[in-house]
Amino acid sequence: MPEGDSLHRAARRLQALVGERVEVETPHPRAAALALAERLDGKKLESVRAVGKNVLLEFEGGLVLRSHLRMSGRWRVEPRGTARHGRPWLVLRGAEREAVLWNGPVLELGDRRTQRLGPDILADPPDLDGIVARLRTEPGRELGDALLDQRLVAGIGNVWKAESLWRAHVSPWRRVGDTSDDELRGTVGQAATLMRESLDGGRPVRHVYRKAGRPCPRCGRPISSRGQGDDNRTAYWCDGCQR
Repeated sequence: MPEGDSLHRAARRLQALVGERVEVETPHPRAAALALAERLDGKKLESVRAVGKNVLLEFEGGLVLRSHLRMSGRWRVEPRGTARHGRPWLVLRGAEREAVLWNGPVLELGDRRTQRLGPDILADPPDLDGIVARLRTEPGRELGDALLDQRLVAGIGNVWKAESLWRAHVSPWRRVGDTSDDELRGTVGQAATLMRESLDGGRPVRHVYRKAGRPCPRCGRPISSRGQGDDNRTAYWCDGCQR
């Protein structure tokens, strides 16, 4: 699933159409059924921003389109009239460029629907104390599972969950209530740093994600992996140095 840094990159690309009145098409039948084109065609795109794993496109008249990409969605910005094969979910066509949403199964048009989200890990600066306070509301929950709950902290996915916990020396299986404030702040601080580096074009080294069975670069023990939480997302960690 695309994580917060990927969504912020998408929002940056979409800035190319901000300020323009856009032609709107919904070639995919599931998107067409939402009647988005009828409500948005010809309106000015006033702003685009990322919040957690959501891209919010704000149009004149107070209309806000929420896009969540789930596992395979992608936003692309191309020259107007670019040839393509298949049926994208949504096309926003400006004077010179067009934004195309592929495989984007969640589109909601209405008022702002992000109030249920926790603080965005890629806010500048991130509200680390606010995130810690949210995590504290789930003391019996395993920390690795809690970090993926977008109501507690918005934007972290499986990659940066694994890497931030490794850098903080904290096990994903540790209960939130058994973790100190400094450890929680250190973990989410690592996530914010790694994701900001990725967003700005860096390539943070992945020490544990998808490296099950390989030696931990810190202590040499084999990296472990197994499913965690109701969604059974795979956790990666080192038994030797993450406690």
